[in-house]
Amino acid sequence: MDLRDALTQIAAIRQQVARTETFRGYRAAPVALSGVLAWLAAAVQAWQLPQPAQNPGAWLTLWIGAAVCSLAITGIAMALHCWHAPSPLSRTLTTLAVGQFLPCLVAGGLLTAAFWLHLADWLWMLPGLWSILFSLGIFASFRLLPRATFFVAVWYLAAGILCLAWAQGEHAYSLWAMAIPFGVGQLLAAGILYWTLEADRKGDRTF
Repeated sequence: MDLRDALTQIAAIRQQVARTETFRGYRAAPVALSGVLAWLAAAVQAWQLPQPAQNPGAWLTLWIGAAVCSLAITGIAMALHCWHAPSPLSRTLTTLAVGQFLPCLVAGGLLTAAFWLHLADWLWMLPGLWSILFSLGIFASFRLLPRATFFVAVWYLAAGILCLAWAQGEHAYSLWAMAIPFGVGQLLAAGILYWTLEADRKGDRTF
């Protein structure tokens, strides 16, 4: 066995070990902050866009802006955690976590662009579709997260389906279609992360 084969096998072993560990790069504070941002964006909509159906472009800009801010905060927190984590598996786990969640974000972005360019009359469907895609991202990365995050994924899936059924007609573009799924969902996720990973870390390994 030459050196290259040995290194390849070591990398494969580390990848397999990483899949059995719990990823600790998602921190409770930034996740909770993203939930608060959802409520703040809902307050801005109520104040500045009382009739969002008449200005869907501004409505879309508001919520995309809130999503970008949330992703930036979470991404910075993950990068700092990876940088300071003592375990050599930290980078592998971070790569796995991002790789499992990234497809739902890419799909959400492409779906949003397609609706804006070709299905403008159906933009009211986006909150429900975003919530469903977000749930799929959590389901995809569930093996790296605390078991209780399964209920967060179920929450987003149920909320997305209910939004598609309810947030149309006179309720189209309702601020509640975003505030409740993402505001409640992110705060729920933050609580689970805190109580399962951060409340008592004695004797735990940091990944």
